[in-house]
Amino acid sequence: MKTPLRTLTIAEASKLLIEKEISSVELVKSCVEAIETKDADIHAFLSFDAKNAVLQAEAIDKRRHAGESLGPIAGIPCAVKDNILVKGFTATAASKILEPYQAPYDATVIARLRRAGAVFLGKTNLDEFAMGASTENSAFGPTKNPHDFSRVPGGSSGGSAAAVAADECIFALGSDTGGSIRQPASFCGAVGLKPTYGAVSRYGLIAMASSLDQIGPMTKSVEDCATVFETIAGYDPHDATSVVSAMYAELANVVRYGIDGMRLAIGVPKEYFGQGIEKSVETSVKQAIETFRKLGVRIEEISLPHTPYALACYYIVMPAEVSANLARFDGVKYGFSTLRESGRHARALQEVYFETRAKGFGPEARRRIMLGTYVLSAGYYDAYYAKAQKVRRVVQRDFLDAFKKVDLILTPTSPVLPFRFGERTRDPVSMYLADVYTVSINLAGIPALSLPCGFAECQGGAKLPIGLQIIGKHFDEKTILQAAYAYAHANA
Repeated sequence: MKTPLRTLTIAEASKLLIEKEISSVELVKSCVEAIETKDADIHAFLSFDAKNAVLQAEAIDKRRHAGESLGPIAGIPCAVKDNILVKGFTATAASKILEPYQAPYDATVIARLRRAGAVFLGKTNLDEFAMGASTENSAFGPTKNPHDFSRVPGGSSGGSAAAVAADECIFALGSDTGGSIRQPASFCGAVGLKPTYGAVSRYGLIAMASSLDQIGPMTKSVEDCATVFETIAGYDPHDATSVVSAMYAELANVVRYGIDGMRLAIGVPKEYFGQGIEKSVETSVKQAIETFRKLGVRIEEISLPHTPYALACYYIVMPAEVSANLARFDGVKYGFSTLRESGRHARALQEVYFETRAKGFGPEARRRIMLGTYVLSAGYYDAYYAKAQKVRRVVQRDFLDAFKKVDLILTPTSPVLPFRFGERTRDPVSMYLADVYTVSINLAGIPALSLPCGFAECQGGAKLPIGLQIIGKHFDEKTILQAAYAYAHANA
């Protein structure tokens, strides 16, 4: 039986496109067929435009047949998390408060992919305003894990991860504020990269927590991850936090060398293998560590002593920034408004604010806005927010000290396997604990990648993916990707 084109990686599809054995239209139609047959069950997409995708593919095919030299992304169908602006598509951030909003311009990452010839299929589901670890907080319903429909795909980029895992697209974009690319990549068996803060422009990303947010790729292979990252990375005058870096030139080609000839030291933090980690996760990650040892890597136990404080620190800094960023959604400027909905005159402007925000935001968004407003309020700012920023610097210093001894750090991506729907929704703290291994990376602003390192067999016969997290120094995505590539090929 012929393998469906939608199962190809970017590298495989690009080779066939260049050799003209397949067309971009055929590749796109294969993904469209998957979306039309599978997505009613999975619900990875919030919006989807098959007609426009085919038109984009036809344009790429014409350019290719005209002899134009095109890059590896040209003609490749992708999906985009619905908090990243794509001109002409709705941009809801999975919230009722933005439901009618249509993006008037492309985010910088979209403009770069568009120039590279990527084909945009549609926008994927997420936890509302990227607040969550399960995609259960979406105002438009949850996304299901393609490996087991009774379990969550992770979050907040659960729609993008599920779309990649279900072969509904060849690659996708997500955003990561505290693990929102890496954790769903782990739960769905994809590769997901959270870049260094500043490596990728945030212009056109609907902000959640501006000092933590980063856009990154979600792919089927490490090689594909490098290709997409190289395309979207780089300085952008629209984003003052973005930086110029020459380290990403020819990245996709360099990654294929793996770690041959490199004398790598990898640290394993003892704090990440304590209470709360599931046995199957610990076993798979330790087997991955042994694989690296066989590849000639020196493995060293290290300590990140302030790890226990990172989660508490994150859940003060992040809600504070959420409170400020979401203040703009007030029923006046754009999006949902009770005033427009009812057609009546408000007695006071304050009434419009209160009614719109009460109806437009879901419970998790309201919870984080209230937490953030509280920690920023007079009398509590120094006790909470200012102290959390001091803890953040200590967490950053832990990583800087560790990287004086080692080149990379290996940990589980998540301490648990994909959990069932409803298991953690009644207890927000238990949901927040799903991010315990990922939030410190965002606090430190360093890069990290999740890639599959095994499966756990559960009751009912479902095989659930397990993710390995590789953490690197600032702007050293190259070494992370080389190590991940070497592991993936050694473990194939």
